[in-house]
Amino acid sequence: MKGILAIYRRELQSYFVSPIAYIVISVFLLLCGFFFYDLLNGVIQEGFRRQMSAMQGGMPSQDLDMPGIILSYSLGLVSTFILFMIPMLTMGLFAGERRQGTMELLMTSPVTELQIVLGKFLATLTLFIVMIAPTFLYHVVIRFFSDPKLPWKIILAGYLGTLLLGGALIAIGAWLSSLTENQIIAAFITFGAFIILLIVDRLVRESTGWWGETAQYLSILRHFNDFTRGVIDTTNLIYYLSVIVLGIFLTWRTLDSMRWRRA
Repeated sequence: MKGILAIYRRELQSYFVSPIAYIVISVFLLLCGFFFYDLLNGVIQEGFRRQMSAMQGGMPSQDLDMPGIILSYSLGLVSTFILFMIPMLTMGLFAGERRQGTMELLMTSPVTELQIVLGKFLATLTLFIVMIAPTFLYHVVIRFFSDPKLPWKIILAGYLGTLLLGGALIAIGAWLSSLTENQIIAAFITFGAFIILLIVDRLVRESTGWWGETAQYLSILRHFNDFTRGVIDTTNLIYYLSVIVLGIFLTWRTLDSMRWRRA
């Protein structure tokens, strides 16, 4: 446990020493803030339009679940943005160490390969939580002013899904970063892998049988949609946790093979 904490502190400090973390978080929050404002404005205008139409027609106004719509669409935007942002967070996890020549020092330190992988993964996950935490405040404020209020369980389920999605993407990005010494290549490969996982179900939309079902199951955002509606399905939990474990395992095996090659 001490080895994991040591790597965790080292990695977290390295993020905030370099400008990468500040740039990624700033760009992410600017995009989220702009699109959230645009979404909120659009939903409010649609609510007024429905009320005016109902009043002119002498009909009762149709209730619009504004908090639920805003949560669902805003989390959809967040999930899209992190597909672009996470490659920038993970590209230097191992590729940067190898390029700078610090990987050898890290491998000869009194920590195991698994401790290195877990420490770096948890540090990046912590940075991801810091990145998305301000967006949670948007929905806290909306819940405070809205009537009826959106249940907490729906909001928390949506952010649980966001956390699991981010963890899965970080695990994949860490593994791909361990395969190369070039951070730019690592970022492009990671982004490409994310796009494939995003559209894999669309590529085989007309397919039937086990191949189509497998492709739909592998689509990384398909499992996220239930969380935005407040539904926590064990199938989706197992999917994301399996991707996280698989990514950590593959990264661990990559580092282990590097040690054997040097032996």
